[in-house]
Amino acid sequence: MSSLNPKVFDQDVEQVAIRTGFGEGFLLAGQENPNVVGLCADLTDSTKMNLFKEAFPDRFIEVGVAEQNLASVASGMAAMGKVPFISSYAMFSPGRNWEQIRTTICYNNANVKIAGSHAGVSVGPDGGSHQALEDLALTRVVPRMTVISPCDAIEARKATVAAARLIGPTYIRLAREKTPLITTEETPFDLGKARIFYQGKKRADVGIIATGALVHKALLAARELEADGISTKVLNLSTIKPLDKEAVVSLARETQAIVTVEEHQIIGGMGSAVAECLARNYPVRMAFIGVHDRFGQSGKPEELIDYYGMGTESIIQAVRKLSEEE
Repeated sequence: MSSLNPKVFDQDVEQVAIRTGFGEGFLLAGQENPNVVGLCADLTDSTKMNLFKEAFPDRFIEVGVAEQNLASVASGMAAMGKVPFISSYAMFSPGRNWEQIRTTICYNNANVKIAGSHAGVSVGPDGGSHQALEDLALTRVVPRMTVISPCDAIEARKATVAAARLIGPTYIRLAREKTPLITTEETPFDLGKARIFYQGKKRADVGIIATGALVHKALLAARELEADGISTKVLNLSTIKPLDKEAVVSLARETQAIVTVEEHQIIGGMGSAVAECLARNYPVRMAFIGVHDRFGQSGKPEELIDYYGMGTESIIQAVRKLSEEE
């Protein structure tokens, strides 16, 4: 795709944390709309809400370590016409306050935006108690919720601005560690629209559908597979709900085999959403890259990605196996 970062496959590709893109986007949303407000659960700097807080101190509330109140207060502010953004670690929001999100926000169709930071095992040393591997499942199951999983900081900035303009409950999934910049300012982004980020020289043998920080590893896998004679297409699925059914089914029709890639439990996550779509519309052979019904643990981010079978080599092996079964 010509609008991707030309250095996306280079060793020295610039790396920026996806949560940083959220912080920049939140500031832009605040500049665009005076009704945008921020609330945080004692993690203002970590979730990058500090940029907004410094610019608009009278539109920011530090709720403290009270994630359930965080959701409920935001719902009340939304009822009064504000556009609240709430942030914490994803393990605590939507993890700890899921019932408040369900009942006070989604049940009432409150216009609240939920930023779940530090998702996935790449949180690293924080360990299993802080590694949200279930947040996509928790949020996509709730009626009226839009679920977004940006692939890099630039896409996270665009997604945050778009979320502020959207009416209705929205969840934005964010990663802690710096990750490669895949996209550019010119890369198209629309909520609910998936886009092909890589296409081999010949007709694709296997389709790869990836989301979040692991999109870059999917791209690396695709390039290596191409060198070995296995052609793929990589679809960046940045909006998990509503799902771009047309793009998913189109890729399945072309390839007859799909590998999903996500830093999340394979149960209930993006891969499950894709499988549900294809089971109803165009069943094909599938493989799922993600965490297989296990908790995380402390360790270095890259080591954990590989240990749980989500690294580039694991993606390559999954694609090769499906291509051999053709």
